Amino acid sequence: MAATQVVTLLLLLISFFSLLLHHRLPRPREGDLDLKACKFDAIYQLGDSLSDTGNIIYEEPTCFFSRLPYGETFFNRSTGRCSNGLLMIDYIAQSAGLPLLNPYLSNDSVFAKDQGVNFAVAGSTALSPNVLAEKNIISLVTNSSLSVQLHWMSTHFNSLCLNANDCAEKLKRSLFMVGEIGGNDFNYALQQANKTIQEAMEMVPQVVQAIKDAVQTVIGYGALKIVVPGNFPIGCFPVYLTDFQTNDSSAYDEYHCLKELNEFSIYQNDHLKIAIEDLKQKHPNVSILYGDYYNAFQWVYRHASNLGFDASSLQKSCCGIGGEYNYSSDKLCGDSRVPVCSNPHQRISWDGVHPTQKAYYYMSYWLIKDLLPQLGCGAV
Repeated sequence: MAATQVVTLLLLLISFFSLLLHHRLPRPREGDLDLKACKFDAIYQLGDSLSDTGNIIYEEPTCFFSRLPYGETFFNRSTGRCSNGLLMIDYIAQSAGLPLLNPYLSNDSVFAKDQGVNFAVAGSTALSPNVLAEKNIISLVTNSSLSVQLHWMSTHFNSLCLNANDCAEKLKRSLFMVGEIGGNDFNYALQQANKTIQEAMEMVPQVVQAIKDAVQTVIGYGALKIVVPGNFPIGCFPVYLTDFQTNDSSAYDEYHCLKELNEFSIYQNDHLKIAIEDLKQKHPNVSILYGDYYNAFQWVYRHASNLGFDASSLQKSCCGIGGEYNYSSDKLCGDSRVPVCSNPHQRISWDGVHPTQKAYYYMSYWLIKDLLPQLGCGAV
């Protein structure tokens, strides 16, 4: 009898501590991703493939992103999103009680009752193609850099507003997402132009200045709530793990991410944070927040098993082929020769460059939890 009670007590203690450990890890539930307290009327997005909801396929109808398996999980068709389904901006819009953002270039988009517009284009850069060309860097996918997107935004607001005061009134309850942008400037520098990490670091002030100028511009339109996202830890992505693969074990951290590349992302993000603080000083009546994509990704990565991801495939792309990380620049996702894994919900990486819908969901959860108190419109 005593032995049975001891065993029972031990089992209860094990269950208790298991629940305790599980409780320490927040798990999103229906309603957790809630920005409705902010009462946003609209969301406007500038950026690249991490947030493009379809502009790229209006520019390049035959690009890989215009075909399945892109979009297969949520839409059952390609929408131009560089994932198997929804992106972070989609979850942000849903959490704010707004419809998914229409791409600016869509002929089907109706902006009469303006609840937001997406100006982001996959492959876009913070610096213009001409400025990059001076550094022997080619903008590979699109010429619709940040300055072009700002021009589109200006054109849109000119059609929406009677004058500057009218625009300021209409936009005072809008959320502006300025980025993530700039990542491709460095991607092209490191991968296509074969720049060293030191050379890429020398580009950081110019890239950050372009983002800072963009924030100034949207403030001029009347923006009062602005999120400026930083970059992900690129050393954890299959594309970089493949291109910079080495036998030197000291080059990797405990999660098998490339330390030097993650340190570069931190360097870039630190410069962006400094720029944001300077903008805050100049515009004390505007909420300008840093969107911490780096730590949102790291949270998902470090708790992957608890979140339902396959721990043995964290660094392998779902849609890809070849090598240790299931990625090859010669055979990209969307090519008929490239297979797709049967369980994208268990992968963090979709195509070696972009996360899966599920990864975006959890990163959105982390990001919104982080931003809500700073936005000053409630808490989760």
